[in-house]
Amino acid sequence: MKMQVLYNMVVEVPRWSNAKMEIAIKEPLNPIKQDEKKGKLRYVANIFPHKGYIWNYGALPQTWEDPGQKDKETNCCGDNDPIDVCDIGTQVCSTGQVIQVKVLGILAMIDEGEMDWKVIAINAEDPDAKNLNNIEDVRKNRPGHLEATVEWFRKYKVPDGKPENKFGFNGEFKDKDFAVEIIKSTHEHWRALVQKQNSCFMCFKNTLCCDSPWRCTTDEAREVVQSVRTLLVLWHFV
Repeated sequence: MKMQVLYNMVVEVPRWSNAKMEIAIKEPLNPIKQDEKKGKLRYVANIFPHKGYIWNYGALPQTWEDPGQKDKETNCCGDNDPIDVCDIGTQVCSTGQVIQVKVLGILAMIDEGEMDWKVIAINAEDPDAKNLNNIEDVRKNRPGHLEATVEWFRKYKVPDGKPENKFGFNGEFKDKDFAVEIIKSTHEHWRALVQKQNSCFMCFKNTLCCDSPWRCTTDEAREVVQSVRTLLVLWHFV
């Protein structure tokens, strides 16, 4: 019997919500914050007939879509972020929640010329997880779900005045094995980056990566968290 491989997903945006929450890759310890543009908090519009994000949306930690690496299939470079994940399970998760997911497939979205892979997965604790093992199972058991996913990603930036997003492979989902290879590749790109002494791409302060020059002590990490809490308290009273 083939062993099931699960991945840890960090949930950034709960299903049905609109606030564009993201892992802040350039801040110490990479907190999850609401994205801003021109000093204003960002929200995604409702794309009829949907309300907000149509899945729990997040990322796989310890991955990185390298902007210096060109994808051989799409001829586009990475978007400088962890690889994105859409959890199609039935549970509505919360921001910051870490869930284990089964990878089912992947969509090659091209966002303003950058490669922006979207992993399709399901929470391993979901009642349907045992019935969904690959992208064809999703197509069979969740009719319309994959088509809605492509349509959502195609149009979600249009209300902001941007053009529709494009896709590699004519918008067709690639299978689980293809997805796992992409995940492995983005993990290797992350490993190479986190071991560098200098990087302008993101902040790598961490407590767990033993071979990283950015590793800090638990006390140092606690100081970072406390400083943010202090700023939030001061902001509250302004």
